[in-house]
Amino acid sequence: MRRPASKVRTNGILGALALVLALLAGCTSEQPGTPGGGGGGGDGGQQQAAEPKAKLTASLAADAADVPPGDPLKISVTDGAIDSVQVLSPDGKAVKGAVAQDKLSWASAEVFGYAKKYTYTAAATGSDGKKVELKGAFTTLQPAKTPRATINPADNATVGVGMPISVKFPEGKVTDKAAVEKALAVETSKQVEGSWAWLNDQQVDWRPKEYWPSGTKVTVTAKLYGLAYGGGAYGKADLTTSFTIGRNQVVKVNTPDHKMNVYRDGKLTASYPSSNGKDADPDLNTPNGTLIVMQKDPIGDFSNPRYGYTNVKKKWAVRISNHGEFIHENEENRGNIGKANTSHGCVNLLEPDAKAYFDSALIGDPVEITGSKANMPTSSDVFDWLIPWSQWQKMSALR
Repeated sequence: MRRPASKVRTNGILGALALVLALLAGCTSEQPGTPGGGGGGGDGGQQQAAEPKAKLTASLAADAADVPPGDPLKISVTDGAIDSVQVLSPDGKAVKGAVAQDKLSWASAEVFGYAKKYTYTAAATGSDGKKVELKGAFTTLQPAKTPRATINPADNATVGVGMPISVKFPEGKVTDKAAVEKALAVETSKQVEGSWAWLNDQQVDWRPKEYWPSGTKVTVTAKLYGLAYGGGAYGKADLTTSFTIGRNQVVKVNTPDHKMNVYRDGKLTASYPSSNGKDADPDLNTPNGTLIVMQKDPIGDFSNPRYGYTNVKKKWAVRISNHGEFIHENEENRGNIGKANTSHGCVNLLEPDAKAYFDSALIGDPVEITGSKANMPTSSDVFDWLIPWSQWQKMSALR
């Protein structure tokens, strides 16, 4: 018995669809480790691990060479927090440093040595909880020269109220004066207005606007080691000094008066007859200006072949300039002391008066001279008080 034609056509269509589906299924292979053969994809269903979010960087690149010792090392992190940083010198000594309060950076807190290799290791944790690490090394430079410097007053000295602070560079000129001046600091126990001024390429002084307050404790630090002076020169060593300002004593000499007055705390405490430099000859005047006591010698040598005298010794010699001016005894000039100015520039006193003043004087005491025809030239070693304050301030490299 024959089937209906319509049923035969329907069954044929269904069979064809089943065959197509079977062929499509045969084009897909089940991947190992993929349940049910699903999860198709270009990486076979495996996902790559995400990179840590935190990134550590160093201000001194790995294997950097000829690094100036004064350049700090800074380690920074983004999208994380620093856990630890260790920087080691060649002998294994840890370099001082500190992590910032926000834990986003670490900075070295000391100057590196010359011509040395340092290694660093830093660790941080990212915001995703993943740890990261940074390692590196750098080498500092070997300077072409390391000139020494000096500082005055010396430690534990007690000095007069006119005493300047002086930093000198006797072995070479300073080119980068601003860098050096930034490395200098003055701390005082009493409020004092003052400023640094460069007197030349090898000397910078600090003085107060007015005389120091008596009893002031002063500490000076000069962070010069590793500092670039310019011209290939770097600082040899740091310098420090601490000293005290003594009682306020000021000497005043008005040359036409033929006397020398001594003031303590603004009050006249002694007045000595004197013979000062010759009035008629400006080259032999006791020149006008504010000087300071620079040196004291129980016996001074005043030989000067230029004026025809040699082997001349005088007692109780107090140097007030390198221009040739002293306060000293001169009994040979007794007849003119208190009456006429006949010296070659010094302040002559009778021996008992010279001894009394010598015993009272401190290095750094001001000596104010007026009334002469000539002014003191700025060639003396200490001429700080000859310069007006407004001009002094402009002599700073940081103005």
